[in-house]
Amino acid sequence: MKTKSILYSVFVMLILISLPLSAQKIDIQKKLESKAIERANQKVDEGIDAGLDAVEQGVKDAATEEGEEEKSEEKTENQPDAERNEEDQTEDTDAPKTKENGTPTLAAYSKYDFIPGQKVIFFDDFSQDAVGDFPALWNTDASGEVMNVNLYPGNWFTLMNRGSYLPIAPTNLGENFTLEFDVIPTKGTEDASSCDFVLTLYSDPNNDFTNLVPGDGGIHITFSTESHGYNNYLGNDSYNADNSFVTLQGSSEKVSFVMGKKYHIAAWVQKRRVRIYINETKIFDLPTGLPSGLICNHFRFFTWDRPGEPMVSNVRVAAGAPDTRNKLLTEGRLVTYGIYFDSGSDVIKPESYGTLKSIADVLAQNPDVRIKIIGHTDADGDAAKNLDLSKRRAVSVKNELGKTFGINASRIETDGKGLTQPVAPNDTPANKAQNRRVELVKL
Repeated sequence: MKTKSILYSVFVMLILISLPLSAQKIDIQKKLESKAIERANQKVDEGIDAGLDAVEQGVKDAATEEGEEEKSEEKTENQPDAERNEEDQTEDTDAPKTKENGTPTLAAYSKYDFIPGQKVIFFDDFSQDAVGDFPALWNTDASGEVMNVNLYPGNWFTLMNRGSYLPIAPTNLGENFTLEFDVIPTKGTEDASSCDFVLTLYSDPNNDFTNLVPGDGGIHITFSTESHGYNNYLGNDSYNADNSFVTLQGSSEKVSFVMGKKYHIAAWVQKRRVRIYINETKIFDLPTGLPSGLICNHFRFFTWDRPGEPMVSNVRVAAGAPDTRNKLLTEGRLVTYGIYFDSGSDVIKPESYGTLKSIADVLAQNPDVRIKIIGHTDADGDAAKNLDLSKRRAVSVKNELGKTFGINASRIETDGKGLTQPVAPNDTPANKAQNRRVELVKL
């Protein structure tokens, strides 16, 4: 400190000697102090700026590293199955692959072989029903109402306790059909600890929905937050058939139900064979699931006398086993209802995997075949927006065939027709579902 004080005094004396006498009248002491403070502040500012620059650069570096990780993850996800690591291809993986928002990716459904029927014969998303009403297309011996859910868009039909719920008209399912629906298990008004319900596929010439065991025979599939099971039956004897009741204990979230979470359930019937799926997992594959000689003409939901209340939506029944190869190669035109999108979206839902794979298999085995993919929508909404949406959906299908299944993009053209080419009147949910389709034309 003394050295600095001496240097400062010498510096002041030199300044005074060098200045003219008139200038020495100025208060040099104050001016020097002011200048020193100014320079000190400047040095402080420079230090602060340097510190802030370092922090800002650190944030940029972190963002860059995160971006590199995301690109790496995206590259891995987009690789063909053969190029993914062994862990990704393991069937017994603990959980399905998901995006950051928790939505399963298409890759999570790589073992999913479900393909919906080629003709929609029933569809209900309860969009035509007012919230609080019992849905117009259904019957019951109990009660229920249409509701909204804050986490999932659309209308949902809440099934109350101890009741049967079935469409008003027999759906004449036949020997080969598929049935799909979304379900949200809930605790209901009594804050239940479990939520159970039954899907019954059966034959009933009288369309009777008041019996615990309906019709001449069929199969009950029981879904629960605790376990899933099935039993088939003939007449009024629930256990007089080829299989006794079996319970499958769920050991992971992708099999066991969790309250408040949405699940996609699919049933695939081919004569006696019954396959049941929950999301991407096949939980049952029963070669003799239906009694011999029985042909289903109906389905229903049944709830036990328990507090939990399931909510269902997007109930879709399609008849006829799809013949992708014959339709595309021989007839030159394939119309599919098995490529799914959320309303207003061009993002393909992962349960479309089975249908996309069947198309990709035909194209891979016939490398000279070129196709045009054409998207179609129903008449809801603005015509120009629907046209744009149908074109974007067709492009999404093309991109997925290339990214996931390795089909060369040069073999595929795309187009969209919006609402301009309906195959049914846009007057009911089922007819609208028929108009929402993807068409493939051989070039």
